[in-house]
Amino acid sequence: MPGMVLFGRRWAIASDDLVFPGVFELFVRVLWWIGILTLYLVHRGKLDCPGGVLLSSYLIVLIILLAVIIGTVSAIVCVSMKGTICNPGPRKSMSKLLYVRLALFLPEMVWASLGAAWIEDGVQCDRTVGNGIIATVAVSWITVASTAVIIVIVFDPLGGKMAPYPPAGPHHLDSHESSQLLNGLKTAATSVWETRIKFLCCCIGKDDRTRVAFSSTAELFSTYFSDTDLVPSDIAAGLALLHQQQDNIRNNQEPDQVVSHSPGSSQEADLDAELENCHHYMQFAAAAYGWPLYIYRNPFTGLCRIGGDCCRSRTTDYDLVGGDQLTCHFGSILQTTGLQYRDFIHVSFHDKVYELPFLVALDHRKESVVVAVRGTMSLQDILTDLSAESEPLDLECEVQDCWAHKGISQAARYVYRRLINDGILSQAFSIAPEYRLVIVGHSLGAGAAALLTIMLRNPYPQVRCYAFSPPRGLLSKSLCEYSKTFIVSLVLGKDVIPRLSVTNLEDLKRRILRVIAHCNKPKYKILLRGCWYELFGGHPEDLPTELDGGDLTQPLLGERSLLAHGSPAYSFSSDSPLESPSKYPPLYPPGRIIHLEEVGTSGRFSCYPAARYSVKWSHESEFSKILIGPKMLTDHMPDILMRALDSVVSDRAACVSCPTQGGSSVDVA
Repeated sequence: MPGMVLFGRRWAIASDDLVFPGVFELFVRVLWWIGILTLYLVHRGKLDCPGGVLLSSYLIVLIILLAVIIGTVSAIVCVSMKGTICNPGPRKSMSKLLYVRLALFLPEMVWASLGAAWIEDGVQCDRTVGNGIIATVAVSWITVASTAVIIVIVFDPLGGKMAPYPPAGPHHLDSHESSQLLNGLKTAATSVWETRIKFLCCCIGKDDRTRVAFSSTAELFSTYFSDTDLVPSDIAAGLALLHQQQDNIRNNQEPDQVVSHSPGSSQEADLDAELENCHHYMQFAAAAYGWPLYIYRNPFTGLCRIGGDCCRSRTTDYDLVGGDQLTCHFGSILQTTGLQYRDFIHVSFHDKVYELPFLVALDHRKESVVVAVRGTMSLQDILTDLSAESEPLDLECEVQDCWAHKGISQAARYVYRRLINDGILSQAFSIAPEYRLVIVGHSLGAGAAALLTIMLRNPYPQVRCYAFSPPRGLLSKSLCEYSKTFIVSLVLGKDVIPRLSVTNLEDLKRRILRVIAHCNKPKYKILLRGCWYELFGGHPEDLPTELDGGDLTQPLLGERSLLAHGSPAYSFSSDSPLESPSKYPPLYPPGRIIHLEEVGTSGRFSCYPAARYSVKWSHESEFSKILIGPKMLTDHMPDILMRALDSVVSDRAACVSCPTQGGSSVDVA
């Protein structure tokens, strides 16, 4: 539903968003009204004191005023419940009701001010009455202040530019005027997003790289959000519907409908070996996060184990490691990896935009020099993640079209310069010349590790990479294919990050628009059912939608109403390719992919992985859509991934001959 237009501008709230706040206000107002009415009826005989007439008048007028407000809010709630997201017709009287409701704030504020003044004059009446008046005055001002805060939150800085035009776009304009309008809106949106990002990231530096990251992130957000007219609650409703729709499709899918990309026999043969390697090297990827992840994983004993290292001054032994900003980190690294301080060549927790912390260690068990790059842990890292446009890579290889995620590519170049120019790798291999080079990382660190591996492929032909939960939008297609001989990625369940790219976000936006447009239930019912479904489960076939399994080749009228100014890039056919902006071409995850997928049901409140997993080599196309679910975020957490790997590896070790399914997956009980 497009945002409401009040006072000549658009606001980031729709006319069907007022059910829940209205019910909450009604609950508070009715209790307040009953309390004041009871106070007046019980104590009106005690108002014959000096000034009592004023207080009596104050209470009577306040009771009447509250009754009028309760009636108005009730009408707002009733009207907000009508219609659907794309059918606001039954709610056309909402703007008039809101004008009335806002107008009632004036007498409420005046009456609250008079009540405060009369109490301040020290009216000599019953103490209970005086305390009741004080409470009513306090509640009045709290209500007014809360409303002011809500107005600030739903204020849309671009509302003044968007309100004069209908949601479907100014089709009456010629193409030149329309193009000028769209360019103006995009420029304004980019400026607004850049201001917001600078405000949120005000605590980090303002060097040239940070300013570039601000601009890059603002352009990404403005590109993604500029062609739709959705409010946040519409997106929440769309995600709830999509989750139920995906579960319904999966439940009704026959086994022979599942498209399987079976790997070759050579790939299947080394699945156990690569799983064991992933289990081993994940310890280094987790260690790169330092003490925060270690304390999170060991909340009761972690601080006791590394507390001494936090308080210890830098000694000669620690100085041998090199690096900077170690503090408590080094103790947690030792505990996580099980290595000794002498096994570390370099540990750095220097953290800036496009510059990631990393460590270099000698792993004697696997006879390898391990480089572990840290994942996202700071605002600087988030800006690196969100610098999502593509840039070319200058590589000494025969691969054509070498493109990669700009922010992660810059971070990989930083680590590359440190490793080569500072002689860190030379020092490591001078100590252990027979060891091989292994690069690991999780999340953002996985993406940087994959690109770093590609950069080091020429001087170190035997280099290997283990990328845990890497972002999907990382490599061009040719680089993705090239990396399959030396990079292994590991993905758990519905993890959103290995499915996250600008192209997939565009696809998600399109699917949200479609499922909203085909919805035949009010938004408040969708949100209530969505919350119930996420918490307690249910039957996904009870979708409140008019889409009966078929796909429309043309959009419904309501679907077009969700587009701002007729976005030309939006494709209504679900099978048509997406048109990504030139700065955001399709990008793919690195290497071969091992997918740990939950088998069977598990509790929705469970914080631990299920006891049974399907382990298989997967094709990147299986991660071409974002899956909605309660575990789409938790499956990305490194501690959850580590527990899943522990479970899978231990079960596979205990079960020498596990049954296979379809030749490409193994169920682990």
